[in-house]
Amino acid sequence: MKIRFLFIGLVFCSWIGTAFSQDIAILAKEAENIERQLKEPEALAKYKQILVLEPNNIKYLVKATELEIAIGGREKDQNNKRLFFESAMAYAQRALKIDPNNADANYAMATVSGKMTDLDIENKKIVAYVKDVKEYADKALSINANHARANYTLGKWHYEMVTLSGIKKAAVKLFYGGLPNGDLDKAILYMEKSKTLEPYFVTNQLDLAKAYKENRQPSKAIEVLERLVKMPNRSFNDIALKAEGAKLLASLQ
Repeated sequence: MKIRFLFIGLVFCSWIGTAFSQDIAILAKEAENIERQLKEPEALAKYKQILVLEPNNIKYLVKATELEIAIGGREKDQNNKRLFFESAMAYAQRALKIDPNNADANYAMATVSGKMTDLDIENKKIVAYVKDVKEYADKALSINANHARANYTLGKWHYEMVTLSGIKKAAVKLFYGGLPNGDLDKAILYMEKSKTLEPYFVTNQLDLAKAYKENRQPSKAIEVLERLVKMPNRSFNDIALKAEGAKLLASLQ
């Protein structure tokens, strides 16, 4: 009798597990389809539903991080922007806690740290986030050298260390004892690799063009921008980024 009840219990648990996996698969498919329609808030809501069912799923913690950043970046009100970015940070921290040696989790921490540098006005915090961007991007690439978005993030870090201005530059200079060793050639190298790995990543393409312009290679910048403006929109922000790219292209021709 005990064996029979044990068998029934195992069958029931197996059925529950299968149904649970199917629910997540359905939600994930729905989220991906909605995201393709550029409906990012709705897609984020679906990913949050998945995380209620499976809170330790790093893939969807990273997706939630990216979408919180994307949506928050469009907010005009700084307080609202902060709420989105802090939510993104919480998801990234959860992912990293689950697996500190996961490339996606380290990339998520690097990218949200970069966004936080645009919000904080306290010098020590700005510098801490600047350091975190490089530390986590380096870690992500040490785990997976072909991580497209980690390559972009590290490239952007190098670009910003060369082009920093205003409060952020003063803060970094003060607490680093000078600016870190940003390098435009390295910025271009990492962004070019990202472009090879993820050709339709519009954010990378635009910043790559800016890096070429800053590096006094306008013909290269034009080449990147001419390709950029013809790309399909794969995120809502791509629309504005391509418009910015078109303006930059017109200024270089």
